[in-house]
Amino acid sequence: MRKYLTYFCFILILFFLLEALPPREVRGSDGIVGMEICKGCHEDHYNSYMKSIHAKKGIPNSPASKDACETCHGPGAAHVEKAGERGVGIFIFGKRIEEARAKSAKCLSCHGESRDLSLWDLSKHKVSEVSCDNCHTVHSGTRKNLKAAQPDLCNICHRSIRAQQNKQSYHPIRTGKLKCTDCHDHHGGFGQHMIKAHSVNDLCYKCHADKRGPFMWPHPPVVENCLSCHTAHGSNISKLLVSRVPQLCQACHDWTRHPGTIVTQFETFRGASSSNRMFAHSCLNCHFTIHGTNGPSLRGRYHVR
Repeated sequence: MRKYLTYFCFILILFFLLEALPPREVRGSDGIVGMEICKGCHEDHYNSYMKSIHAKKGIPNSPASKDACETCHGPGAAHVEKAGERGVGIFIFGKRIEEARAKSAKCLSCHGESRDLSLWDLSKHKVSEVSCDNCHTVHSGTRKNLKAAQPDLCNICHRSIRAQQNKQSYHPIRTGKLKCTDCHDHHGGFGQHMIKAHSVNDLCYKCHADKRGPFMWPHPPVVENCLSCHTAHGSNISKLLVSRVPQLCQACHDWTRHPGTIVTQFETFRGASSSNRMFAHSCLNCHFTIHGTNGPSLRGRYHVR
């Protein structure tokens, strides 16, 4: 009870002080009251703001070089005159989805010329009503003012991807060797799923350059799309494969090259004795260079050892 009484007395004293001062001393002609007035009621927010990069005056277009708190929240005169009444004369970065574009517009008024944001209007995040403050906060001293580190930040929304990252075979995202933003441009891009390349293959080749070729005997699915055989974020099958061998291979290749073989590797093969030798074997035991090869003659053409 004593705590609330103290707050009430403070607000009452502040009110009388503001009433006693001439209007021009309380606020500027544009309604700016100054950061010290904000600090009087919002000390916690003030302290967190002072730890952030936005509080540094030497940075061009930073709030500290302009009107500090009121650069983002708008002039606070009406807010102060109403003794800090919520939602009066001040812009609040709340959780309402319908205000996403208005909140982003506040950030873009300073950051809109950034090269990293040149494709923001094309991004899936903007279309999905994701605003800047869903990932960033002005009141933070973290890198890029992020609310959390990757991949935890991305996984807040992308829960299905988080489940894939926890599977047996995975890209080293959860171990910190790879970040979501190494492959995706979170601020927008021309590629599908906002990837940082013109195609999926071009993106994969940045790390897996040995699969690029050119090969004398390329494997058509490899040239078309790596995702024909692999999944990007995680799989319970080794090598991030979408299904097990030989079922994966038999999705395209029928039994004509090996007469007598049947779909499953757990049954006895019927037919010529040469086909019986394939029982319980993987296609990759013989067709080793599956991404492409420069091998001579038929050995290269059929990707055998």
